[in-house]
Amino acid sequence: MAKKSTAATKMANVKLYTLSTCPWCMKTKKFFKENKIPFEYTDYDLASEANQKKLMKELTALGSTGGFPVVVIEQQVILGYNPDKYKRVLKLK
Repeated sequence: MAKKSTAATKMANVKLYTLSTCPWCMKTKKFFKENKIPFEYTDYDLASEANQKKLMKELTALGSTGGFPVVVIEQQVILGYNPDKYKRVLKLK
């Protein structure tokens, strides 16, 4: 089940696929929170087995090879922790 961040700013549609214990995933969530960019996220490892199968199909369709985090900003897919690319796609300074 996707969870929403508490950021209040209205911006691009951002979806994160993460692991609850992954340090890079935690940094990714922190990046969006610190920049006040609202996002939804799903911790793959906390999902039920049935949801994990569904999520894996989504991730494969997005081009993921099994690594986390996977960030989707509007239609753009960014694999891994890459704050510079997040900024470029979101047109942040």
